[in-house]
Amino acid sequence: MDKLNMQTTNIVDENIKRIGELFPNCLTERLNAEGRPEVAIDFDQLRQELSKDIVEGPEERYQFTWPDKRNAIRLANTPTTDTLRPCREESVDFDNTQNLYIEGDNLEVLKLLRENYLGKVKMIYIDPPYNTGNDFVYNDKFGQDKQEYVHNSDQYDEDDNQLVTNTESNGRFHTDWLNMIYPRLKVAKDLLSEDGVIFISIDDNEVENLKKVCNEIFDEHNFVAKFDWRKKTGANDAKDIAIVTESILLYAKYHVETLNHQIWQRDEDSINQDRYKYQDEFVKTRGKFYYDTLDRGGLQYSDSMNYGIEAPDGGIIFPNGRKSFVNDGWIWKWSKEKVKWGIKNKFIEFVKSNKSAGSEYTIKYKVYQNVDNEGNVRKKAGRAYMNLIIDPINQIGNSEMKAIFDNHTPFSNPKPVGLIKYLFKTIKSNNALILDFFSGSASTADAVMQLNAEDGGKRKFIMVQLPEATDEKSEAYKAGYKNICEIGKERIRRAGKKIKEESPLTTQDLDTGFRVLKLDSSNMRDVYYTPADFNEKDLFEDNIKSDRTEEDLLFQVMIELGIDPSAKIKRSEIAGKTVWNVADGYLLACFDEEVNETTITEIAKQQPFYFIMRDSSLANDQVADNFEQIFEHYSKDTIRRIL
Repeated sequence: MDKLNMQTTNIVDENIKRIGELFPNCLTERLNAEGRPEVAIDFDQLRQELSKDIVEGPEERYQFTWPDKRNAIRLANTPTTDTLRPCREESVDFDNTQNLYIEGDNLEVLKLLRENYLGKVKMIYIDPPYNTGNDFVYNDKFGQDKQEYVHNSDQYDEDDNQLVTNTESNGRFHTDWLNMIYPRLKVAKDLLSEDGVIFISIDDNEVENLKKVCNEIFDEHNFVAKFDWRKKTGANDAKDIAIVTESILLYAKYHVETLNHQIWQRDEDSINQDRYKYQDEFVKTRGKFYYDTLDRGGLQYSDSMNYGIEAPDGGIIFPNGRKSFVNDGWIWKWSKEKVKWGIKNKFIEFVKSNKSAGSEYTIKYKVYQNVDNEGNVRKKAGRAYMNLIIDPINQIGNSEMKAIFDNHTPFSNPKPVGLIKYLFKTIKSNNALILDFFSGSASTADAVMQLNAEDGGKRKFIMVQLPEATDEKSEAYKAGYKNICEIGKERIRRAGKKIKEESPLTTQDLDTGFRVLKLDSSNMRDVYYTPADFNEKDLFEDNIKSDRTEEDLLFQVMIELGIDPSAKIKRSEIAGKTVWNVADGYLLACFDEEVNETTITEIAKQQPFYFIMRDSSLANDQVADNFEQIFEHYSKDTIRRIL
């Protein structure tokens, strides 16, 4: 059996492979740091392939750069051996929910998610730390060892949470922020589906730089809009100009004409639905309707549109209520043939009138909600969503938190749920996978649950948040919330319960649960990755850390095999051994010791796509000798791997 790598894909190797497919003459070999040969790119040759005149050296060119940008790019491409450990006791409906709440540094988490959600995320919304000089940004170290990091960081904890203050006086005010955001956006792009989009909230300090970063990562042609959100109505303490707006940048993975009709939703709330007052026998297919007049005046007069229409009483109706043909500028909106069609299909109605013209009837046509005046299914009612958002203001976010947390506000100035719902409504899809990797108070999760309750959607969320400690003087700390993650998880619990209590009949199937996962170092001891650095005695010791559970191992295996961390998991016993069943038999795993032929045979009979076990699991040499034969007999296509 082959051994699992237990680390994420090396993106650099993947990129080299793609370049090699396009330009095989640019592939070369070199010796790596360990003296072993490896495939590399001949950049001189690649430059020649890409340009008749090589752009290099001091020649001026358009570019956007800053100190350590190369390291930021490298950081995004560096694989990780970290893993996600499940935490059942902090989860809600762990076995059934499709939602995830992940604690840990979001760059490492995004790299792990890339293994499982490559091209699967429909929407990303993030509200990253603003570069105000007071907020914290992530310090990704760029080659510092641990001692240097501790020396240079203003704040850190026992888990090395990478937080530093970023003041304007440090000389790297923009650089530090750009080095934080760049690799995270670069990895996040890989998660987006072909029709996926990303919304990013930002203030004026970095909006220009953020747009340049996004133009580079997502391509400026995929820029869709910059939303201006009125976050407050005034600022009495303003010294010059009152800043009452923030920006939200919107980029699409591929903003091309062929995808536009699949991505963007229409704003149905922007038109007056109350005007559709009436209904007839076609209400189930055509919807309700309102009446409109069939004649009009003063626009492009034509004799062919000025004719008489016979009413039910035999009278003849002309435009403008006339008894006969007269050129007074009034005509019918529809041709004779279309009027015949309209009468036959009941789009036209004769309405009794007090007028004493050629008939006691007037003629009107019906405007239906769901079909147009040709009988075709109407394009979605409403207009395109606007990039100006004036409601709700930011204070609403505080009010929402108070309503959830018994009149307390454990998180300052969370984004209002209505703002996030407005953004999500611009996108077609009520079963989207939605990611927020700066989750904060989890407003995004609240918005997802509320939208699902409103329209019966099946949207799923993934929240990612660094467990940043709360200030000991803060209301949150005094209320018992020691870090931001505790606030976010409690908000989802309370918000989900509140939504179900307010609409018990329509939310019975609403998923308000979430599976908590926590970023941690690999479950495998270092000997697993670098056996050459250990002696013979070490190699015979268990390669799994002593504090890790079987379910910890299972989740690292799921990540390695690209299986959704929210997949269904069932635990059972076969011949006294614990067997884990993931995604209805897609993966079966057994991490027990002394596994005998009976257990192996029963597992093979279930014909899983994958079977995983520890390399020391088999009871004896005889079981090991018969292992492959058992699978060849019952399930030869099952892929077998060992830890």
